[in-house]
Amino acid sequence: MKNILSLTRIALLTAAFVVVASASADVTMPHVFGSHMVLQRDQPLPVWGWADANEKVSVQIGDQPAVTTTADKNGEWRVTLPKMAAGGPLTMRIAGKNAVTLDDVLVGEVWLCSGQSNMEMVVASCNNAQEEIAAANYPKIRHIKVPKLTASVPAKDFPGEWQVCSPETAGGFTACGYFMARELQKKLNVPIGLVHSSWGGTRIEPWTTPAGFAQVSALEDIQKKIAKADPHSAEFKDGLGKYLTNLESWMQTARQSIAQEKLVAPMPEFPQDFVPLAARPSPQGQPTTLYNAMIHPLVPFGIRGAIWYQGESNHVEGKLYTEKMKALIASWRKLWNCELPFYYVQIAPYIYGAENPTVMGEFWEAQSAALEIPNTGMVVINDIGDYKNIHPKNKQEVGRRLALLALKNLYGQRDLVCSGPTFKTMAIEGGKIRIRFDNIGGGLASRDGKPLNWFEIIGKGTDWTKADAAIEGDSVILSSDKVSQPVAMRFAWDKSAEPNLMNKEGLPASAFRSGKEPQMDILSLKVPESKDYELLYALDLAKAARQITYDVDRRAQIAGPIDRVAYFLELRKQGEPTQWVYVSMDAFTTDLSKLGVPSLASKAKFQTKVAHMNVLSNKPGIVTGADLAGNIEFWPHNYGPQNSAGIPNASDALWDFGDQIVDPEDGYGSMQVHNYVAKQTVFAFNNWKGGPGADLGIGNSDPKASGSRTLDWTFNGNASQYVVKQLKVLVRVKK
Repeated sequence: MKNILSLTRIALLTAAFVVVASASADVTMPHVFGSHMVLQRDQPLPVWGWADANEKVSVQIGDQPAVTTTADKNGEWRVTLPKMAAGGPLTMRIAGKNAVTLDDVLVGEVWLCSGQSNMEMVVASCNNAQEEIAAANYPKIRHIKVPKLTASVPAKDFPGEWQVCSPETAGGFTACGYFMARELQKKLNVPIGLVHSSWGGTRIEPWTTPAGFAQVSALEDIQKKIAKADPHSAEFKDGLGKYLTNLESWMQTARQSIAQEKLVAPMPEFPQDFVPLAARPSPQGQPTTLYNAMIHPLVPFGIRGAIWYQGESNHVEGKLYTEKMKALIASWRKLWNCELPFYYVQIAPYIYGAENPTVMGEFWEAQSAALEIPNTGMVVINDIGDYKNIHPKNKQEVGRRLALLALKNLYGQRDLVCSGPTFKTMAIEGGKIRIRFDNIGGGLASRDGKPLNWFEIIGKGTDWTKADAAIEGDSVILSSDKVSQPVAMRFAWDKSAEPNLMNKEGLPASAFRSGKEPQMDILSLKVPESKDYELLYALDLAKAARQITYDVDRRAQIAGPIDRVAYFLELRKQGEPTQWVYVSMDAFTTDLSKLGVPSLASKAKFQTKVAHMNVLSNKPGIVTGADLAGNIEFWPHNYGPQNSAGIPNASDALWDFGDQIVDPEDGYGSMQVHNYVAKQTVFAFNNWKGGPGADLGIGNSDPKASGSRTLDWTFNGNASQYVVKQLKVLVRVKK
């Protein structure tokens, strides 16, 4: 009922707005047109607005002849003014039954500035803010800010007004846009207009049009989500039609129940898939809602191009972000019906909590990959960031570098260097790797005069190793005495990387990698004691079901009694590095059939402490070491949180390392190893018959994330998150 009432209120408010709008006979225009605005030079200029149906409207700018049209039956009108050279100030007069006069109109270069908080960041928050504001006497730079709004359908207007740049106003301008505009104004000597539409903390999806998602196959799931909330779509009509049928049936039954003095069943809940996107929680995070409210009202206002600073809120997505950039850029270009120049800022190094440091390498790679889209450019800022501040304050240099891209690529200053060194080729030369670069400008250099840093190489049988790096012409030569036969390299592949490789113009190189990373045998490389063990079972957990069928089953090949058993779990999410854990212990049984997944068929049932437990792992927070105090919970049964076995430190209220086995025997299923002194799950694999809905994890699970009172991954249902999930069981034969 709550959802239906909310939708009713929205409908009433919308109807009220329509009544008010239709009652007005005045000629009006969207707020992107206003006194002090800048119009795009050298382009036909669309001008549009509203009036009474069939009302004649004329638009005149300066001393040009007026252009006349007639409003359509909906009261909408539009004219196109001829191209104009840079200049002004001019007066624009729009006349119908009434007249609107816009003063101090300039003609020059107009840029759309969008993204999240680093684009929203204003001049007053930057380095040397007081000095910058005091010196901001650039009356030919103008700025209009689109307020933070969301909408479920494309909006026609927004409240806002153009401001002239001065010490009184510049502090509130987008800093990236302002410092770019200042550089362009100095170099081009034409007016610069900034249309600022950004919102801190937002993802890329809300800024993209439905058509953008529809043309990128990798984003089909988002497109389907949008379609279900679109009243024009078949999905919406069919789904909501079924709901209304159920609702009508419920109403009929409810009336009968009331008449018969019987209890009434709850009303069918309104399906959330069909709630308008902007009516959902955190509407600024829903696909298309910011495009609808903050971009669509600007179309087709004449602009030269767009600058974009966003990605922090999408930074864990790896290659998928490239696809989302394709969708965004293509959708905006379709709106303006041209190959709109699109320049963007690669996000800076930042701590991002406890996540794996190399996640950022793949994201930076994804941002770089978007350069394959024609007429784009990327500013690299890994030399001017602040690792402890997600909002680096040196926006002066960000704006200057954005201006360099425009000056060279759009404004014909071909002698400029606008990019740092970019990867060209990799060649293996004996025990070294040669990397050649494009965009070296006056030559490769070290920013701080120290040896080049953040280069790594890898070879067969080695891990990633810091490389010695030496400049040689247009190349960097990589080597390490720890890697005799390198096969791949990577650069700045860490969220904290602030590398010193640049060209002599002072522009830095971005993160990249090349070569084929060898499949690393983590077990033999990272776990020295594993050489004393034999493989008993191997299982791709993606194949797990009620009946466990191992990929490798070597029970028949194990000769002699065993004295120890070990488990090795390897997990990897898409676009993230592998996490792994190894744990060994004295054998708790000599029956090999009971050492694997404790399925019903295995007849394994163990709730016991284990001796001499050794743990190794690369996951932060896991307690590692030898002779640790451990216990296992292996069974196919259901289980509850009560600590019936009396395991030290265990809770009676949490599913943790001291749980109670309950019937049925063919139940949920638990395969867990714990360090009870550390109050920690070493690894867990539960509910294997759930397939992709199984529970899987290393370390303790987060009870808040799962919504349950669980530290041992029970009820997480998260196995589908992993693209790699391998379990190996090893045994040591007595000598």
